[in-house]
Amino acid sequence: MANELSTPRILVCPADADRSVAKNFNAGFGNSTVSYFAGVDAKDDHPAMFLAGDDNFAIDGVPVKSGLLLLATNAPVSWTAGRHINQGNIGLADGSVQTTSSSFLRQLLVQTGVATNRLALP
Repeated sequence: MANELSTPRILVCPADADRSVAKNFNAGFGNSTVSYFAGVDAKDDHPAMFLAGDDNFAIDGVPVKSGLLLLATNAPVSWTAGRHINQGNIGLADGSVQTTSSSFLRQLLVQTGVATNRLALP
């Protein structure tokens, strides 16, 4: 990431009270300084795939944990109340960003064009 971003400060959502801001990509940079997931398989030829977004998901009402999340298109996914009042932001592979409710998040998941989305969560 250090080759693409000038500062790690943009990797913490201002609404995320659980994360701290890293001053650089060396000392202190890690999962506790990132608020967003990364879409592992996002590609240009699938413009609706999830590239990045808020990491405050729940599956069947249970908040997801750090690591690799395999998110099927029929997953009972929703936003938690932790940030953005049960909403979240998703960056798509086409470069657009969508602010979504839980129901719109599930619609976007179906529109990705793949059966399973792999998301890396901090």
